Amino acid sequence: MTSGTVVAVGECMVELSSAEGGLYRRGFAGDTFNTAWHLRRSLPAAWTVGYASAVGDDPLSDEMLAFMQDEGIGTELVRRLPGLAPGLYMIHLEGGERSFSYWRSASAARRLADDAAHLGRITAAADALYLSGITLAILDDAGRQTIVDRMAAAKADGRLVAFDPNIRPRLWTDAAQMRSWIERGAGAATICLPSFSDEATVFGDPDPATTVRRYLALGAAEVVVKDGAEAALVDTGEGTVAVPAERAVAVVDTTGAGDSFNAAYLAARLQGAAPVDAAAAGHRLAARVIGRHGALVRD
Repeated sequence: MTSGTVVAVGECMVELSSAEGGLYRRGFAGDTFNTAWHLRRSLPAAWTVGYASAVGDDPLSDEMLAFMQDEGIGTELVRRLPGLAPGLYMIHLEGGERSFSYWRSASAARRLADDAAHLGRITAAADALYLSGITLAILDDAGRQTIVDRMAAAKADGRLVAFDPNIRPRLWTDAAQMRSWIERGAGAATICLPSFSDEATVFGDPDPATTVRRYLALGAAEVVVKDGAEAALVDTGEGTVAVPAERAVAVVDTTGAGDSFNAAYLAARLQGAAPVDAAAAGHRLAARVIGRHGALVRD
């Protein structure tokens, strides 16, 4: 395709990251938003990249929407909910690896699926949709079902639906619930983009090839298993191919590595690249991102 509209669905949050002198730098980020941000930079100007979520009516929500617009990301599909506000998280770094503290229980994005008609407008507007396991995790079961139904309908209609399981156990009530909804989301997707470290921990996969087979069996037409500095496995149902990662990368901050890989992969696939070439593009962008601080790397 030479043009089209990609819509990422999920939660953008207020991000606090370490700065000099014990201070913190404020930004806006979140897994699906990070991917939307990198998609905007990976796709030609003829493509439209939008974000679908819910925010409040507070000053931080105003600033978040202004930031998205300034970065070239459409906000027409972001609902504004009176009396609510965005969630917030803080990044902790140790040796390039990150951990997070969250304050998101009252986040407006938890209600992004409350309006089924609005979700219908989202899918109608998109040639391609991008969601994650975090998108599902922050919702209640009714919202999850509505989202998964919309994903499946878009897929049946021939639209590309991409899903990164992005498994975060702390966001779920229990492990069985988490596994069930992750599998449902993957089954409703065209492309599934799991990370092997998550899958090994939560599903007990002994190797990335097992992850590939499991998601293909669930109904995904195309599976790309990311594995950190190791090769990514790509399979469209015609055999698994290993695509080596970029080597000799100095790791500064792994925040957003998978999100950026997904963006470059999807941008390449939307423009007609073969899966193997798209995975190589994903590795290149992820290598740039982990060599800088933060998920949104401009140079």
